[in-house]
Amino acid sequence: MAVIFDWQDSWPLRIHLKRIRMKRIIAGLALGAAATLVTVAPAQAAPVNPVKAVNKQFSPGHGVRISETNRTFKDGKAGIITRITGSLEFGESGVVASDLSKRFKPAKGMDKSEAKLFATLGPTRILSLGGYSYAQGGVYGTNLPEDRKWVRFPAESGSGVSQMIDIFDAKLLKTLVAKAKHVKGDYRGAISLKELAGLTSGEKVDGHLAKIQVKYLLDTDSRGLVSRVVSEWTMDFGVLGTSKSVTESRFTGWGAKIKIKAPPESQWVDFEDLDADALQDMPENSIDLLGQNR
Repeated sequence: MAVIFDWQDSWPLRIHLKRIRMKRIIAGLALGAAATLVTVAPAQAAPVNPVKAVNKQFSPGHGVRISETNRTFKDGKAGIITRITGSLEFGESGVVASDLSKRFKPAKGMDKSEAKLFATLGPTRILSLGGYSYAQGGVYGTNLPEDRKWVRFPAESGSGVSQMIDIFDAKLLKTLVAKAKHVKGDYRGAISLKELAGLTSGEKVDGHLAKIQVKYLLDTDSRGLVSRVVSEWTMDFGVLGTSKSVTESRFTGWGAKIKIKAPPESQWVDFEDLDADALQDMPENSIDLLGQNR
């Protein structure tokens, strides 16, 4: 019996087997590439907690530098502009001293009488530490006793800035971060004046004031440290109009060596010991206007 083999009949099978092998090779390469991509893809690191980052900076003899601008508005019209520059010294749990220079600049179109009052207040340098503040220049630069360059008055030691959002208060900062919307290192949110006061001073705020919302923005760097704070609030007095405040604070040089010292006793005089003529030349509530009784 003769066996007849038609060699042409094997070609479709050969081609089919080759296609199967090629598909397997391609599939294997694809899986290998995918595995490689999964292996080398960088993991997304969780954002650094700003509260922990700031708390780690609290070391005696160190601190941070600050630059701040506060703008006020009355019925939509720009009012006084306060600029602050200087440094803050840390203790083991927060700010214990500050060395700040303040300048007041009236905005264009501001009421002349009000502008004149603020013009007498600056520029002023204020050192705050050990329960006292020492002021030099501005309203405190006139009618001083001979050889005296500073005026001392009781004041709480601390930042002494205009910013309502105190990032050095761990309890407050923790609340602000928790309430905020976080996007690429930025924390944006709002907190009522009632809650803000309760977290900081513990004072009770009732009525219309309690409902005022303080909008805030916290910018942080790669280490989780706060580099910028912006706060904004508006108070509506009804027929008396509205008052608005916007404060921007920038922090640089975290961990810098900073040691703030009080002026020698021979160079300062107590505010209460100034004579009547010197006190008469100082505007009413001048200390409050300088922001040292916050």
